[in-house]
Amino acid sequence: MRIGILLFEGVEELDAVGPWEVLASWAAAHPDEAEVVAFAREAGPVRAAKGLGLVAEHGMADVGPLDVLLHPGGRGTRPLLKDEEHLAWLRDRRATVPLLTSVCTGSLAYAAAGLLAGRPATTHWSAIDTLTELDPTIEVRPGYRFVDDGDTITAAGVSAGIDMALHLVARLAGTERAKETRHYIQYDPAPPV
Repeated sequence: MRIGILLFEGVEELDAVGPWEVLASWAAAHPDEAEVVAFAREAGPVRAAKGLGLVAEHGMADVGPLDVLLHPGGRGTRPLLKDEEHLAWLRDRRATVPLLTSVCTGSLAYAAAGLLAGRPATTHWSAIDTLTELDPTIEVRPGYRFVDDGDTITAAGVSAGIDMALHLVARLAGTERAKETRHYIQYDPAPPV
């Protein structure tokens, strides 16, 4: 199972790194089951939304085949909504990648590419109206942590990507594997406020 996490300028840090932690922990413990790669338009450094520097090991042209594509969100998605090259690339991935996933406003890019038409989806609470404006046929599900619609999974904002990634592990490798991964990363939310 080859999972690619897309990076871009202005990507929300936890949108990419939260799922990376979950999925890479699974892959490290069970390399025969999964591989996780980070990629961007071009290989190299990417500046995330709050200034964290990330490095894409591959570019879009050389990332190779993927079984799962994860499109994070962040303020950097806004320019992508009008980037015809990016939207065409997403449409092409729909034809070759069995499972498209998103975190936060990553779903806006899928909507702008026409990939969520008539489907249930969610996004960050502050972008619910934008999701509806991009495509009024989307069955927007505010308040959901993630929405699994078969070959597409969209997650709400930021930390919801961790929940979605654990769901992904459960879906692809079983509930026990997801529990093992959750235990390893010590993910047991108990906010102090």
